Amino acid sequence: MAALGTIRKRGVTLIVIIGLGLFAFIAEEAFRSCEATSNEQRQQVGKVLGEKISVQDFQALVDEYQEVIKMTQGRENLSEEELNQVKDQVWNSYVNSVIMKKEAEKLGLTVTDTELQNILKEGTSPILMQTPFVNQQTGHFDASQLTKFLADYKKTAAANPQLAEQYQKIYNYWKFIEKTLRQQTLAQKYQQLLASCLISNPVSAKAAFNDQNEESDIQLASIAYSTINDSKVTVSDADIKAKYEEKKEMYRQYVETRDIKYVDFQVKASAADRKALMASMAEAQKSLQANEDPAQVVRKAQSQVSFTGVPVSSKVMPRDIAAKIDSMSVGQTTAPFETAYDNTLNVVKLISSVQVPDSVEYCQIQVGAETIEKTRQRADSIYKALAAGADFEAIAKKYGQEGKTQWFTSSMYEAAPTIDADTKKYIEALTQSEGLKNVEFTQGNVILKVVTRKSMSTKYVAAIVKHTIDFSKATYSAAYNKFSQYVSESQNADALVNNAKKYGYTVLDRADILNTEHNVAGVRSTHEAMKWIFDAEKGKVSPLYECGNNDHLLVVALTGVHKEGYRDMASIKDMLKQEVIRDKKYDMLKEKLAGATSVEAAKGKGAQVAQVPQVTFAAPAFIQATGASEPALSGAIAATKQGQFCPRVIKGNSGAYMFKVVKKAQRGGVKFDAKTVEAQLKQQALQAASRFMNELYLKSDVEDNRYLFF
Repeated sequence: MAALGTIRKRGVTLIVIIGLGLFAFIAEEAFRSCEATSNEQRQQVGKVLGEKISVQDFQALVDEYQEVIKMTQGRENLSEEELNQVKDQVWNSYVNSVIMKKEAEKLGLTVTDTELQNILKEGTSPILMQTPFVNQQTGHFDASQLTKFLADYKKTAAANPQLAEQYQKIYNYWKFIEKTLRQQTLAQKYQQLLASCLISNPVSAKAAFNDQNEESDIQLASIAYSTINDSKVTVSDADIKAKYEEKKEMYRQYVETRDIKYVDFQVKASAADRKALMASMAEAQKSLQANEDPAQVVRKAQSQVSFTGVPVSSKVMPRDIAAKIDSMSVGQTTAPFETAYDNTLNVVKLISSVQVPDSVEYCQIQVGAETIEKTRQRADSIYKALAAGADFEAIAKKYGQEGKTQWFTSSMYEAAPTIDADTKKYIEALTQSEGLKNVEFTQGNVILKVVTRKSMSTKYVAAIVKHTIDFSKATYSAAYNKFSQYVSESQNADALVNNAKKYGYTVLDRADILNTEHNVAGVRSTHEAMKWIFDAEKGKVSPLYECGNNDHLLVVALTGVHKEGYRDMASIKDMLKQEVIRDKKYDMLKEKLAGATSVEAAKGKGAQVAQVPQVTFAAPAFIQATGASEPALSGAIAATKQGQFCPRVIKGNSGAYMFKVVKKAQRGGVKFDAKTVEAQLKQQALQAASRFMNELYLKSDVEDNRYLFF
């Protein structure tokens, strides 16, 4: 009881302590929850219709598509630009698939397994022609080949581990094709459903035919807006506000954009750097002229083009080298010359020029034994038997080989960056002459029989020293220090502009940057700068960024933020002002032409008169006097009968117009066919329906945060 009394005496204190403890517990859990939510958001690439995709899941889709490209194009790696394209394509595909899935669920649209099987049996879908399951004889997709592969795939993983990886790649590729085929088919169903809502009939077909083929010859009176000086037009803030309200929907944007000022400075080689490189190139020239080993000279000069010693076509050489090599004589060495497009200095020596086949038909027997001596003896024995008339395929089969003829082409080796001694010997044996040869290699022998040599062409052995005109570390350091000082003195947009002239830099503007862009100002490796632009506050200046190919220095000032929604009037004031000026000029010209009852009367009021033939409703008339296309004029002409003068002053894009229709007639040689025109209108409806995805996209609350990760 004493303890209970003590508790009661200290009740308030205990409540406070317990309350603080509970608050600490709740606050800790809330903090953990907020932290978890924040971490989740930091890992989200984007969101579509409330469905989130993490950076890991998105990267998996990118990796999947990369493998597809590598497999279909026989590539090992993709460039940075190609990877950016892949990321865009994957994102668009993901967004479209989520949107289409939601829309299809509302309507009960599906693609069943039976439908997919029917598509495979028909084999007419273009995407199926991109698979390995095309019958080489018929040129069509063969579903039986796919069935056989899927059956073999299940067996191969366990039975033959060496082939399992290759089979897995093809299987993954097929699953990608199947997924894409389902998505495309679902989208086609949706599109066809929309197109079915857009129907045609003989009446609309006749109207469309007339719009395209009824031609009007007119007398046109025109006065260009440019005849009135802008200074004679008074524009008030009220005028601009009224125009803004009128055109507001035109200035609606569905994603946030930002405006920047920036300085991008590219570091280039100094005069001292160029002098040092020129000395190195002159040394290479001297060494080549002295007939030193070309491979050693090229290697010592750190040339971008290695020396293989194998004759190759000028087509595979850098294009500046190819332009010189055809006119050089054997043994000639050029003086160092500069190529602007790739920023290099170059020296070339033409070592030899030979006629070599582009294609060689041959057969071979690879010879090996326990020792190199036994290999040589066996190869010599095989060679003598073949030289005496023995059957090549029969002997090849004796050694477990087929010995059948095959083709060797110059494309198999000409673009190789390096060629070892054995490979060079093999190429020379195939390309230098026909007949039987016993070729010795480091690890064995090959008996070659060259059957046919085709497409003889001139090929060259050339030592090429190509070196980028690089800046030195000292040059870069000096440029960096200067740019760093400029940035430190320019902590706002005005200072960035004002200080630029003092330091010799140029400030550039860029409006409406999207966060879906992959770089800033077209400079590579500016991901961090892009992140800064979309995280910074208006008026701030970024830190200095080293970017490009480690040769660019960049600083950015954020000058404008345009949120999703309607553009603020101030940001489009100049455009609105031009609209108002045009309206007021039209009113002035309308008043000037008031009362004109003929083209001649309009001419008397200052209009230019011209004959304009073959105007149709379907195509905007181009008016030479004002230099503009005028859809409104075409519409007014179509509504005016032959012989009539239109008393109304037509408001155009670039001028005010009055006209008389002199003649109306159907285009010669064209007859109306209701079914043909209805089919055309149906096709147009299909094209219109194909734009449905853009409308759905705008209503899908798409959030794209890829710029935070890529």
